[in-house]
Amino acid sequence: MLLDIDGMKCGGCVRAVERTLLDQPGVADASVNLVTRSAWLRLEGEPPPESPQSLEGVLEALQNRGFPAKLRPSGVVGQTDTPEQAWGWWRQWRQLMVALVLLLLSGLGHLAEGGTLSLPLIGSLPFHAGLATVALFGPGRPILSGGWKALRSGVPSMDTLVSLGVGSAYLASIVALIWPRVGWPCFFNEPVMLLGFVLLGRFLEERARRRTGRALQELAALQPNTARLLMADATVREVPVSLLRPGERIQLLAGDRIPVDGVVCEGRSAVDLSSLTGEPLPLDAEPGTELSSGCLNLEGTLELEVQRVGSDTALARIIALVEQAQARRAPIQGLADRVAGRFCYGVVSLAVVTFLFWWQLGSRLWPQVLEVPVVMMDHGSGHGLHGGLGAGAQTPFGLGLQLAIAVLVVACPCALGLATPTVITVSSGLAARQGWLFRGGDVIEQAASVKRMVFDKTGTLTLGRPLVDDVLATEDAARVIQFGASLEQTSRHPLAHALMQEAQRRNIPLLPVQASRTFPGAGMQGTLDTLQGEVRVGSPEWMQAEGVAWSSAQQLVVQAALKRGQTLVAVAVDHEPLGLVAIDDGLRPDAVVALQRLRTQGLSLAMLSGDRRRAVEEVGQALGFTHDELAWQLLPAQKLERLERWKAKEAVGMVGDGINDAPALAAADLGIAVGTGTQIAQDTADLVLLGDRLEALPEALTLARRTMAKIRQNLFWAFGYNLIALPVAAGVLLPSFNLLLSPPLAALLMALSSVTVVLNALSLRLR
Repeated sequence: MLLDIDGMKCGGCVRAVERTLLDQPGVADASVNLVTRSAWLRLEGEPPPESPQSLEGVLEALQNRGFPAKLRPSGVVGQTDTPEQAWGWWRQWRQLMVALVLLLLSGLGHLAEGGTLSLPLIGSLPFHAGLATVALFGPGRPILSGGWKALRSGVPSMDTLVSLGVGSAYLASIVALIWPRVGWPCFFNEPVMLLGFVLLGRFLEERARRRTGRALQELAALQPNTARLLMADATVREVPVSLLRPGERIQLLAGDRIPVDGVVCEGRSAVDLSSLTGEPLPLDAEPGTELSSGCLNLEGTLELEVQRVGSDTALARIIALVEQAQARRAPIQGLADRVAGRFCYGVVSLAVVTFLFWWQLGSRLWPQVLEVPVVMMDHGSGHGLHGGLGAGAQTPFGLGLQLAIAVLVVACPCALGLATPTVITVSSGLAARQGWLFRGGDVIEQAASVKRMVFDKTGTLTLGRPLVDDVLATEDAARVIQFGASLEQTSRHPLAHALMQEAQRRNIPLLPVQASRTFPGAGMQGTLDTLQGEVRVGSPEWMQAEGVAWSSAQQLVVQAALKRGQTLVAVAVDHEPLGLVAIDDGLRPDAVVALQRLRTQGLSLAMLSGDRRRAVEEVGQALGFTHDELAWQLLPAQKLERLERWKAKEAVGMVGDGINDAPALAAADLGIAVGTGTQIAQDTADLVLLGDRLEALPEALTLARRTMAKIRQNLFWAFGYNLIALPVAAGVLLPSFNLLLSPPLAALLMALSSVTVVLNALSLRLR
């Protein structure tokens, strides 16, 4: 289940929320996403009802730590902004306007101080003191209160660092204003500029962060709000989708989005599936065709019988999977989260050490730092009353205090917290738009590390839909198909479906079945209306065992077909053979290209199948497998044994679609199910590829590798920024180069570091 959590600002908050959740009884696992402001929970035992009452203890614990939370309702996300979201947007734009006003007034104050502008009021000390007071207790109040609340809760955050920085600067200026004899400069202008840059940075970060979730919003927008319900008197009523129930019928006009999962009852049309599966070609929908919510009806009018609505639809399940994937943390984020959890303590400690060093020792070792005007790394040399923090410090205490404030402000735990989840959010959203469903950030990381890809044959490399290729050893092919399909119409065997499909293609009518009997693994026998004698349909070997005599010419045909890897179904009446039906399971059209791309990516390939040797070798030869890469007539346990042997050496992915593939999919490092496979295969897999495109597999793996590359870039930047900016802010360049990092520039760099991480994640959208 997913929780929406407020109050998280940085990686330290993420760590605190995660620890709080894991400390609660009944919580088996938890993963927190700073980007989506959400947490994914796995509870012990049977899942309780998804209601706030079942999570009262968890929600109360989060509330007590300063992180109010609520259970995210199941179902498809709405298309329009709620009043709360609209109010949130207004607050963000108001925050931007306030930030720009603060920066403008602060900049004018600097210019007025230096004599560049003749603005006596703005350049006066009372004006700056009043502006700083209004800024701190107006737009800065949420930051100050949030920072101190986090500190009291034992989970200091970025707000805590900013609060300590601006609060220290403000209080030091008040002291200097009231008691000038202490020798500290007044720098009321600096807290104003700090708050301006912090608010501006947060606006930019929030805007960029919202863009990372755009793919999920576009998926949610595929869900219509209303549907055209067909009434009993054949009239049509437009009703909310939420009121529809299974079994009811709806009407779809050309251009309508499909609001529910259902089966076509009447009408024919082309349906665009690309928004869900990435399939470029439309589907020809006719009576009996199953359609999923979110698809687009292109041409004719259809009548659809409702099967699943709301959170049970395919679109809702896809969105739920994407939300879960975005909430589940990638293992590579573990180090960043551990560092971020202790980061604020480390920064406060460094600020204290910086203050004590320059107050007690630094100014004695390098007295020139108090005598020579230093070069500010933002707007030139010091000047006047507000020469800037660190510029023109007159006492060791003032210098130490100013550098300590710069250390507090320049630190950026946000970049550490955002480095991985921003990329995972963008990547999982992009994948979902293509019909690739990763189950979590950990799955994306695992997909990027796979070295060997193992395939099942039937339904994975082949179409999984046996089709009649030819009718052999007979002079009346229509008669063979008619008798075979008529008897097999009571069976659900795939070969029976192939015979009936061929009869339908040839417009051959089927004869009613009077009686039938199935011989598992061999065939069927029975009687048909208007036909004298008993009809047998099955393998040639079984026919011979039942006394059906084959001529030498027919035997040669059987041997030739078996060498080609085809499956043969014999048809006979009593003991007289009528003919042979050659059935073949064709290769997927893009199988050759998909496997070639995987080999180009450096992956080792293999095929494990339960089919007979000749059929496996035929497919293997067509797809470029070597003899050592093939295995046939394997039971599920034998497939597992092969996988475990490979897993001991390298990361292994398994691609399958059937019930017998589920154990292997679960055992592989990366289980991959094709979307046309069985539900159990999809439930077991880590990655589900919707649609029929096997070429989606190398594309999904490429996306996973690009994702991990972006994550490493973000982590390198996040760690590198703090490792460089913190020592510079602490004054390491001050003795040798007379350079220091002023707090306003530090605040700007802090904001830009977070924005840079998010923008780098968004660049994943670029091909």
